[in-house]
Amino acid sequence: MLTVKELEELEEYMRSGQLEADFRDGCENDRFYLLELLEKLMDVAELADETATKVIFRGQLGALMGQHKAE
Repeated sequence: MLTVKELEELEEYMRSGQLEADFRDGCENDRFYLLELLEKLMDVAELADETATKVIFRGQLGALMGQHKAE
């Protein structure tokens, strides 16, 4: 499982421009790896958005129905 700290480090790696520099200066394998990493990150981010929506909706639905237990 990833930690928030690891995600923050990845965020800083991208914000700082270091990922772009590594891509620009990297060999073909490094570039492929970075593109694969970004593609997977986008897929996971989309899944995270869908999952958060489900979790939040279920929580609201339960509250509306008077249920207080977590599902």
